[in-house]
Amino acid sequence: MLLFRGPSPINNFVRFNFGLIIIFVLLFSACTEDDPEDIPEDETGRITFKFSHQVDGENIRFDTLIYENVAGNPYLVNEIQYFISDVILYNNDETELLIDDWKDIHYVDTDIPDTHSWEVFDKIPEGTYDSIAFTYGISEEKNISFMFVNPPESFMFWPEYLGGAYHYMKLKGKWLEEGQTIQTTPFDFHLGIGQIYYSYPDSIIGFVQNYFRVSLPGSGFDLSKGEKKEINIIMNVENWFQYPHIYNHDEWGGYIMQNQEAMQKAKENGSNVFSTNFID
Repeated sequence: MLLFRGPSPINNFVRFNFGLIIIFVLLFSACTEDDPEDIPEDETGRITFKFSHQVDGENIRFDTLIYENVAGNPYLVNEIQYFISDVILYNNDETELLIDDWKDIHYVDTDIPDTHSWEVFDKIPEGTYDSIAFTYGISEEKNISFMFVNPPESFMFWPEYLGGAYHYMKLKGKWLEEGQTIQTTPFDFHLGIGQIYYSYPDSIIGFVQNYFRVSLPGSGFDLSKGEKKEINIIMNVENWFQYPHIYNHDEWGGYIMQNQEAMQKAKENGSNVFSTNFID
């Protein structure tokens, strides 16, 4: 009778083949594991909006009585504060891209330099975009009282009895009333929710949403993979007072928050206030 004192040949065969299987599995896993070089390059870019403010093609000079509107009012501007929201990029394939990742409302304040730049969080697919549009102010659905708890945005509140929520814009300045040569009069050229009165100033029977859409002329652009594009949105301040309505401060006075007729003219003029260029 033969006795095997060492490992069984059958067991050795099984162990050998099992080892081959393990080696094959490991090699296969190594071959199929994602290699960084095999991952497709990100097909998106980034955009940053810059905000500037001009009068007659030159950067605005604040607190200086050097401007005159087409109504003949000498005026100066102290500061401008406003919201833009719901920015849409229109692609040439007729699709739309809404900027709404992380942040869909941006606050601009001429006294706060940090607000003059909005680095959009959204990754923007590469491609050709025909135009840019946005809401000036905040839509009725989004303009909710007390949603901003911290300044400076919280300081833009609109009185509850006048409709609540937030101003779309505060443009503060001064003008020389007709007949005056030295003494200026303050004006608050404000936009927000308007009121319809049964009898002024106590009986409000309705509200008017004065936010509006702006389509930026000449705002088409191409965006490549990995590109960072800066887009300058320019507020041409003089246009608030001249087209399609000639706005006369002597006629409308210093405060228009409760004057829907005056705010309606400002709203309609606002569609022609903005232009754009691209920063290399």
